[in-house]
Amino acid sequence: MTGSGNGTGTGSGRAAGAAASATPGVPGRARTAYRGLADDLRAGLLSRSYPEGTRLPTEAELARTYRVSRQTVRRAFQDLVAEGLVHRVPGRGTFAAPRGGPYLRQFGSVDDLMSLAVDTTMRLSAPLRRQVDVDAAGRLGLESDVVHTAGFLRLHEDVPFCHTAVWLPPHVAGAVQSVPELTDEGSVSTVTVIGLLDERLPAPITDAEQSITVAAAPEQVAAELRCEPHHPVLRIDRLYATATGERVELAVSHFLPEQYSYRVRLRRGPL
Repeated sequence: MTGSGNGTGTGSGRAAGAAASATPGVPGRARTAYRGLADDLRAGLLSRSYPEGTRLPTEAELARTYRVSRQTVRRAFQDLVAEGLVHRVPGRGTFAAPRGGPYLRQFGSVDDLMSLAVDTTMRLSAPLRRQVDVDAAGRLGLESDVVHTAGFLRLHEDVPFCHTAVWLPPHVAGAVQSVPELTDEGSVSTVTVIGLLDERLPAPITDAEQSITVAAAPEQVAAELRCEPHHPVLRIDRLYATATGERVELAVSHFLPEQYSYRVRLRRGPL
């Protein structure tokens, strides 16, 4: 499995702005119309509801189903073409692209990160436990040095491509302390930690500060990723916060470059 992501590192989880509209299949979550449509189609493509070579519904059909304009549908298709998930044939339609190449995902918002559950699995290797960690507590802005931490592998088609360690403030950990996906070692699920937290916290997770570096794989991480110790890996740190500004999760992920690549799309702001 080879992975590629498009990401900006900071995203909006629930508020989508003035052009927001409700998206079928996503109760209570407002998003821009084209983005909501693109997310639904992406989920279908990644879960192989649209097998390779399958023609997707036409612009007119999708416009009727989602009650949007054809221009909105066209914009959603443009995103999927850029991600390599579909290709368009003039006069014939839009088709699901072959999946033999790089595994392509878009990470431009917190919602995109939550959607990893669509086609990857999480295997818990270190159940949630209490720990004193000065560095993690400081990054989370805690007055105490006590945090709760867990570790897991992210897999695509049973191939591990990422090891992630997370640190949570004690009161945040309390919201998930009885969740089997974070307490039963070896459990395999299709959840994301931020998805679990977002369902249980009083305020939604809306922001992530992100830093990307190259690092040598620590021995434990290397063992779980099945690579040599100190093998070069991509390290991504994300610090998640809610709409109220509270820091609720620090996540440090190590990605195997042979299995995953990270691509960023940069857009110019309004002049």
